[in-house]
Amino acid sequence: GSHMVSKPHGGKLVNRVATEKTKEKILEEQNEFSKVQIREGTAIDLENIAHGVYSPLTGFLRKDEFQSVLDNMRLPNELPWSIPIVLDVTEKEKNFGEGDVILLYYNDTPIAKMQVDEIYTYDKKEFAKKVFKTDEEAHPGVAKTYALGEYLVGGEIELLNEVPNPFKSHTLRPVETRALFKEKGWETIVAFQTRNVPHLGHEYLQKLALTFVDGVFVNPVIGKKKKGDYKDEVILKAYETLFEHYYPKDTDILATVRYEMRYAGPREAIHHAIMRKNFGCTHFIVGRDHAGVGDYYGPYEAQEIFQNFPDLEISPIFFREFYYCKKCNAIVHDRICPHTSEYREHFSGTKIRNMIVNGELPPEYFMRKEVYETIRSFENPFVDE
Repeated sequence: GSHMVSKPHGGKLVNRVATEKTKEKILEEQNEFSKVQIREGTAIDLENIAHGVYSPLTGFLRKDEFQSVLDNMRLPNELPWSIPIVLDVTEKEKNFGEGDVILLYYNDTPIAKMQVDEIYTYDKKEFAKKVFKTDEEAHPGVAKTYALGEYLVGGEIELLNEVPNPFKSHTLRPVETRALFKEKGWETIVAFQTRNVPHLGHEYLQKLALTFVDGVFVNPVIGKKKKGDYKDEVILKAYETLFEHYYPKDTDILATVRYEMRYAGPREAIHHAIMRKNFGCTHFIVGRDHAGVGDYYGPYEAQEIFQNFPDLEISPIFFREFYYCKKCNAIVHDRICPHTSEYREHFSGTKIRNMIVNGELPPEYFMRKEVYETIRSFENPFVDE
């Protein structure tokens, strides 16, 4: 039939990677440019801009774009965009002017050149309140916002060097995933974002989605992790094991995306969907409390926000919370199971984690034995610091 490839956000996939020639020229003349040192999160945003994960952005937001994203969750041309992607500098770092070309450095490597269109001030409290719906510093996103420099710099970027990537073999860019989906003949692809090893609840909802789409794109977020989280390599290996033993051939693709979580709940759910649209997916799974932290957002608020974006062009799939019911003898949710809570075994990450730490096999309705063994094969599967 006719092959429907989902269009990138804004219509075309952005590519802001410098050619070898441009790169050589800039590096030869690097001492002539003002330099700005950037942190890891900013470097990763840069990479996502350059490879089209953040299409249609070609650089960091200018003032009118920034304000429009804060106020309307849309760019000035009405295209949905919910998270401000910004470059911040302090007074001390601001040794350049509008119209200059500057170099952005990460760990003393020149990562990108940037055309400075605009340098502007902004209100951090307004930023926090609009993006995170709170200005409490206990919220990790708010704390990061308050730590930003007092100026934002807007303008186009060109990527010169990649940020070192320990998961190169598991990394696919949007141009590659799109080619892969096409090669497999998939027209409908559901994206599943995760920061966790898979338990049966995850498998169940992916397979439920697979009953009406061609393929599933499992896309673990690689990046800064909290103490006690599973290490990235453990998550990848656990998924590979699951796919090998419990999924039919050719229904799944596993690839990482580097991205620093904002914990912005509903707004971030929209952003995550847009990223997966750029990878070529047609559907995006939105779970309970997606991208949430603490009690800042209602459990299904990240699902409700999609009502405001009928023009998103990637379909959200909303799932309730799954649990195992001892009376149904199945994995179910409250729409299909009539039984009271004493029969319910919830998929608790903490509970499963404690079992792993203590070397006891979780019940078969919680986690596949092979997945458990894969996790246990690591000396320490958890992040220490």
